[in-house]
Amino acid sequence: MKYNLQQMYCQALDLRSPWLNRWESALRYTFPTADDDAATLFDATAADAVDNLAASIYSLLTPPESLWISLIPESPESPNAEIATMALRANLNDSNFYTTIHQCYMDLIVLGTACLFMAENPIGSASAFSFTAIPMRDIAILNGAVFHTATMPAREVMEKYPTWTPPADLRDTIKQDPETPIKLVQSLIGTDFTAWLDVGGNIENNIVATGKFETNPYIIFRWSVASGELYGRGPVLRALPDIKTVNKVVELVLKNATIAVSGIWQADDDGVINLSNINLTPGAIIPKAVGSSGLTPLTSGANFDVSQIILKDLRERIRHALLADRLGLLSEKEMTATEIMARNADMMRILGATYGRLLHEFIRPLVERGLQILSRRGVIDKISLHSDAELKYIAPIAKMALEETII
Repeated sequence: MKYNLQQMYCQALDLRSPWLNRWESALRYTFPTADDDAATLFDATAADAVDNLAASIYSLLTPPESLWISLIPESPESPNAEIATMALRANLNDSNFYTTIHQCYMDLIVLGTACLFMAENPIGSASAFSFTAIPMRDIAILNGAVFHTATMPAREVMEKYPTWTPPADLRDTIKQDPETPIKLVQSLIGTDFTAWLDVGGNIENNIVATGKFETNPYIIFRWSVASGELYGRGPVLRALPDIKTVNKVVELVLKNATIAVSGIWQADDDGVINLSNINLTPGAIIPKAVGSSGLTPLTSGANFDVSQIILKDLRERIRHALLADRLGLLSEKEMTATEIMARNADMMRILGATYGRLLHEFIRPLVERGLQILSRRGVIDKISLHSDAELKYIAPIAKMALEETII
């Protein structure tokens, strides 16, 4: 082995560690799970904007109703690019790609980084491809290396890697209970694949399988990247301070509304009023001592007008950061051709850098992986995007980019 697998894995985990809390916060306020405390979430502005942005990116980048990729031969001697294009499209359409990629777009927007795993189906399946959106908390990356951690039943591990012989200390446990959970790490460094049990100790003593991949099945793509960082930054991470503030302001407004409805009261301890028996309902009669003030309301110092102004400003900033106020313009009807071109140009100024990165990190690796699988199965001739054909991206966002250059 040319590299220290143990050292690289620990380094990847250390680099990912500072991001875990940020990802947890971003998911909690925009895409809460069943484990999150719903009682502490009070505003859905960000969650709604994330859904809208994911749907817009889905329709702009990979619309299932249109042809969004094509291959153009580099020379007359090149393999048949048209056959390769049709085979690639057919297998994508018959696979679970269009349902899975939306999950990746959600991760892309919320976390700034997404991972799509592109596996090969058995011969005879409807499609040669199978896709899985892998949660980023299970992925750790270095330059040229991916580490995927997953907990699965021992039975699945043995089915996936039939040549694996469990170590002696696990053999009896697995025999008695095949559903015993096992933490498995699958790494891809360059083209070298290694899977091992994450049970502590030396990795070399816990290896489950090794092999090689011709193309990387882990397609990791990012929204934008700061200099020197491996993980991306998405719109939600940038807007997270405003999202947290809005949630807190709404919580305080609701608490103040509760006070406004039920009130805060004060009473003299006159020996007549029994605070334990007071029932603040319409028509209630509350006794008081002669000459005492009885039960009187306490004025709240909260200002509803100020809180509403703050909320309006923060919500507008969240929608702006998540492009809700700009992408919404594309759905308006009855626009002239000039207005459509001008708005498309504005959209490309917003998404231009992201579009270029996704084309390089997502679309091209996806096509290369698909062509490699189809050629190895004998469906198409071997074709390379580096020498045999050129990738032509014809999705709506690409057309918008073309219109931007014309303007």
